Amino acid sequence: MTANKLSRYPEFHMSNTARFAVFGHPIEHSQSPFIHGQFSKQTGIALSYSAIDVTPEALPTALEAFAAGGGRGVNITLPLKEAAMACCVDMSSRARLAGAVNTLTWSSSGWMGDNTDGSGFMRDISDRVREHIRGRRALLLGAGGAAHGVAPALADSGVEELIIVNRTPERADKLVDAIGDPAHVHTRYWEALGDIGSFDLIINATSAGRDDAGIKLPFSLAGQRCIAYDLNYGEAAGSFLAWAKAAGAAHLYDGLGMLVEQAADAFEIWHGVRPDTDAVYDALRERGHSLHTGD
Repeated sequence: MTANKLSRYPEFHMSNTARFAVFGHPIEHSQSPFIHGQFSKQTGIALSYSAIDVTPEALPTALEAFAAGGGRGVNITLPLKEAAMACCVDMSSRARLAGAVNTLTWSSSGWMGDNTDGSGFMRDISDRVREHIRGRRALLLGAGGAAHGVAPALADSGVEELIIVNRTPERADKLVDAIGDPAHVHTRYWEALGDIGSFDLIINATSAGRDDAGIKLPFSLAGQRCIAYDLNYGEAAGSFLAWAKAAGAAHLYDGLGMLVEQAADAFEIWHGVRPDTDAVYDALRERGHSLHTGD
């Protein structure tokens, strides 16, 4: 690492405390510093954790500078999860299958990649909210980095059928091909959403709730016992969950629980200890991250 490169990121200068961070663009909304700070207090493991705004183009240089400054682990969020793969010297099997990385660990060889999105989702929906999704017909909206992490876990969960729909169909096709289960996992065109029947589980992995357009879907998608789950949380989940409520979905969830669970999985990768997630989840809700359902 040259002094010139390190000088571009003065916040990365060497520290005696183990350094961790979340990289994303934008990143000011991230709750990861609070979450890992709570994990640190709970476990007694001293660490420094910050949120760093990094564009996809700057990711390789930023990771190099962070490691040179004492960085030992990085959480990766939008829009960097697929770009992070190219920065890894090795990856876990679940990261390879997902085609996306959300957790990086520094070793003497370089950055090691993993993906905890799928395990975080499954822990939240199965253990926290206690929904049974085996045998359900599932629809996944979106084929970006978050969808890549969740889709393989969904395919392995025992759902009866998983349909993945994306506005750019080639991305959905690529994700389905990577999963490699043509008997149960399929793609459909976004324009044909009104013609593919109803679902017992609908997961929003798009960014529609983070812009002014919101999300517009046919009400016919939501079956009578439908679970609606947005991988976003708080206000960003409001548009989809408002639609789901109007469509008659039986159960509505945002992704705050998944956020905490995938963070705990990353913490365990880095430190060998899995913290108590319920206490941190409750603290986030108390901080104002309410579940938006269109009320």
